[in-house]
Amino acid sequence: MTRTTARLSVTAAAAAAPLLLLPWVAGSAQAHGAPTDPVSRVYACSPEGGAANRSAACGAAVAANGGPFTAWDDLRVAGVAGRDRQVIPDGRLCSGNLPAYRGLDLARSDWPATRLTPGGRLTMTYASTIAHAGTFRLYLTRPGYDPLKPLAWSDLPSRPFAEVKDPPLTNGAYHLRATLPKDRTGRQVLYTVWQNSSTPDTYYSCSDVVFPRRASAAAATRTATAPPSPASARPGRTPDVRPSATASAHAAAPGGARPAGAGDGTPVAEATRADAGPSAPLAAGGAAAVLVLVAGAVLVPRLRRR
Repeated sequence: MTRTTARLSVTAAAAAAPLLLLPWVAGSAQAHGAPTDPVSRVYACSPEGGAANRSAACGAAVAANGGPFTAWDDLRVAGVAGRDRQVIPDGRLCSGNLPAYRGLDLARSDWPATRLTPGGRLTMTYASTIAHAGTFRLYLTRPGYDPLKPLAWSDLPSRPFAEVKDPPLTNGAYHLRATLPKDRTGRQVLYTVWQNSSTPDTYYSCSDVVFPRRASAAAATRTATAPPSPASARPGRTPDVRPSATASAHAAAPGGARPAGAGDGTPVAEATRADAGPSAPLAAGGAAAVLVLVAGAVLVPRLRRR
């Protein structure tokens, strides 16, 4: 082989090498995904995140990251093989300990969030561009979780509240159905681990969610209920449910009408029937007046005859 022929062969091999790698590169590039509902931090803060991308939290995350989250579907770590708590350190759960996603680990209480119902049904939409075998594990931070502290493994239960193996890929997404725990309130993090079995990769994501607070419901109940009297509100005192003198007077009044001069300032609800005629007192008074007039008409002629 001449020197020129050898040079051409080496050049041709070098040119062909990237082409040989293309199928693997393409397959690897497509084997990505992240939750879009409830929206994950990485997707919310990506260029596709819409209004969420313009939030203060996403602005801080992009600044800490040193660039936008363009590759929102590439938050994956190879070779973990189920050893998540050993490989991913505390405070780095949302980034998977990847420097390119470090902005996602910021401890803030204003991340774009999705409202959920305690004990309700959850259908997670996990966007992906190619089907892969694997298992999804869904965790929800414990009651009392503080979003102003970096997320640690101790904030998550040891077991997921849902585990879905090999779901079908439909219209570019996996749809994971589960029942949410009943005892969560306020802001929490829905932490998703997708461990592939057809690749060595494991994907991590944080979705911020908000549950109604019980205190709000109690406040609404208190607002709708008439406040107790000062005497019955004293600690350790059973509310006095006996009717007051004013209430007794109300009950004693004809037709349940409010007696004149009660003056306690309490509004009285009145129901008016469309077919209601005059009240009983008015009808009785009218009948008495008629009897008086009739009796007078009878007595006047008799008195004149005398």
